Amino acid sequence: MPILLALGAALLFGLVFGPQWWVRRVMRQHATERPDLPGTGGELARHLLDLARLEHVPVEIAQADHYDPVANVVRLSPENHEGRSITAVAVAAHEVSHALQHAAGDRLLAARVTFAPVVQGFELAAGLVMMTAPIMLAVIKSPALLTLQVGFGIALLSVRLVFHLLTLPVELDASYRRALPILETGRFLDTDDMRGARTVLRAAALTYVASSLVSLVNIARFRRFLRF
Repeated sequence: MPILLALGAALLFGLVFGPQWWVRRVMRQHATERPDLPGTGGELARHLLDLARLEHVPVEIAQADHYDPVANVVRLSPENHEGRSITAVAVAAHEVSHALQHAAGDRLLAARVTFAPVVQGFELAAGLVMMTAPIMLAVIKSPALLTLQVGFGIALLSVRLVFHLLTLPVELDASYRRALPILETGRFLDTDDMRGARTVLRAAALTYVASSLVSLVNIARFRRFLRF
């Protein structure tokens, strides 16, 4: 039994942290500065937006790489905005591709924008449900009600993961149908560098799913209330 528990814990750990570890590893692996590249990630993003006649979409420095469809702005981390690397180039092309999706009226992207606040609401509700579970047990002293409450909290915590899985096609489209052809036809990278760029684009597409898997840690932590 201890061996099975250890194997189960190792499997859960790999499932939760494995994808995020891989994404970070890929980003670091191809983040080596390359003075031979024609420009930084920020410069490439500005160039691609201008080519697409999206001059009104600014490129800003932020803590994390993302496209904000509400503010209509491409945001890049400092290392990717100022860096000359395969990672900087590929990530910039990926985030600009979201701006292209937005400009083209992509329905799945629009749906993600619409439901993102709802998902955030579910997460807040899950935190409230979980934090009040011990208090409810102390007051009502009903293990059955506690089981129901924690089960409801786990379901709420799972919404974020399901949301990102359902909207994964948005990320795959940005990486493979838009960013990859842009880099290939524009010859922003040579043939040898394109292999690394493809790997970075794959990691960029899976970033949100990988990060949302970490929410499973919270689910596993709260299961102790159910005495599993």
